[in-house]
Amino acid sequence: MIGSGLMARHISAFDWCKTPLGPIETWPVSLLSAVRIMLGQQHASCIFWGSDMTLLYNDAYAPILGARQSDALGRPAKEVWPDVWEEILPFVEKALDGEGTFFKELPLTMTRNGYDEQTYWTFSYSPLYDDDGTICGMINVAVDETQNVEGRALQDAMRTELSHRMKNMLAVTSSVVSSSLRASPDLQHARETVVARIRALGEAQQLLQADAAIDITEVINRSLTAHLDRDERLSVTGPPIVLAPDQALGLSLILFELATNALKYGALSLQDGRVGICWTCADDGEFTLDWQESDGPTVSPPTSRGFGSQLLHQVGPGYFFGTGNIEYNPEGVSYRLRGKI
Repeated sequence: MIGSGLMARHISAFDWCKTPLGPIETWPVSLLSAVRIMLGQQHASCIFWGSDMTLLYNDAYAPILGARQSDALGRPAKEVWPDVWEEILPFVEKALDGEGTFFKELPLTMTRNGYDEQTYWTFSYSPLYDDDGTICGMINVAVDETQNVEGRALQDAMRTELSHRMKNMLAVTSSVVSSSLRASPDLQHARETVVARIRALGEAQQLLQADAAIDITEVINRSLTAHLDRDERLSVTGPPIVLAPDQALGLSLILFELATNALKYGALSLQDGRVGICWTCADDGEFTLDWQESDGPTVSPPTSRGFGSQLLHQVGPGYFFGTGNIEYNPEGVSYRLRGKI
């Protein structure tokens, strides 16, 4: 026996006569020893051996193959992994030249299940020697780091978004106070206006933690109330739509970002500036929402793009499986969200 486990049984029963390795009874001691070591590994491990780099692997490696597992055993490694072969070939060649390699969290795009998967691997390639000391193959020990890498990326994105929200909140609060003071006839009126608008700002932020379906007009009103000193600054047109919590969150992020920019630089930064929001929704769920600013200062495109741009183009539209596009027309900023309800 060469080992225990499912792959040990498969390797023992496999018809190796159809491969360059020949019958298992004729294998050199060095190959049998390497296979026994591989099968005893708890980490995913495989061997490439012989003139065509014939593949053998252990139980922990089997899930890595995905849909390819059914006919991977005994095939040339190049045929098993054609999608990543060019990327891993330099490491294979180093191992066959006698030099081991180690990589941490190497990105590889695999199509092992019929679709592209972005994966990350920590692995080593080490040369394997025949009984006479000639290098005849290599052994690979691998760890799938995809979840770890994606988890860190998600944490980084969340930290970036939180920082961005805090900066926006401070900017909006400052603008709310300034615009309220400018438009108020006396200190008492200014005090009442500031308190009311900051309270509205707090309600808009609560929407970001919503866990129930919500009407689109409520999402709009609660996202923008704190940015408006007069109701007539905003016009809203569109059919009734009830948004799921995640899409309400996505839309509120988009609207809050647009309104914050409008308050700092755009139409809402001037006394007569206005914002119009209109949307449509087809029977098949196709959804379009337009944001249009008017009567504000002359607009010019920003010189740099930060997380706010990413939020408008990717993060927010992602909740709608759609796209976002912003245009900095001189007469006013316009933004279009397309997606699915």
